[in-house]
Amino acid sequence: MANVTVKRLKSQKSLAKRLNITSHKVMDVSLLNELAISALTRDAIPVSHELMENGLPNTFVPGRNILFLTLAGIYAYQLGADAIITGVCETDFSGYPDCRNDFVKAMESALVLGMDKKLQIVTPLMWLNKAQTWALADKYQQLDLVRHHTLTCYNGVVGDGCGDCPACHLRQRGLNDYLQNKVDIMASLAHASKKTEPQA
Repeated sequence: MANVTVKRLKSQKSLAKRLNITSHKVMDVSLLNELAISALTRDAIPVSHELMENGLPNTFVPGRNILFLTLAGIYAYQLGADAIITGVCETDFSGYPDCRNDFVKAMESALVLGMDKKLQIVTPLMWLNKAQTWALADKYQQLDLVRHHTLTCYNGVVGDGCGDCPACHLRQRGLNDYLQNKVDIMASLAHASKKTEPQA
């Protein structure tokens, strides 16, 4: 999976440059690879389409979002930022427990208590399904950018991906659904987005 990580970083750097992001912070989280055994951390473990005995996909990396959000919280503290934005989604997620809203709220509370600082974890995609996520990209005239220049493929293929892994199947089904039902899905996006609006 080292090659996939390199491709993912290259994709992120390219997007940051394209979007004129002034600060693109890359952190070394390789320690997680030593601790968490998963198809995403071990080259010898192929990505499976079947669930493991515990009901989770073998691409689940225990503690990944705990670590990511903790590091993002520390970085936000140093910057004086009061919000972290993450793209986790509970609506049609892949079964990862660390993508659920309850987990995010618990992490937000832990960060606020642990650093004694006002901090909000914002999850604009939490209650959107994949078709609505594509609609959101289209709403902001970024559908082609998201389709051709982002990477969700477990095998590290940018854009439409490998077409075989579970992440690619989920992404493609959402895109096909949106392209075939644009009007209805765009209308449903407005309703679903209300659930994700930050509380004052």
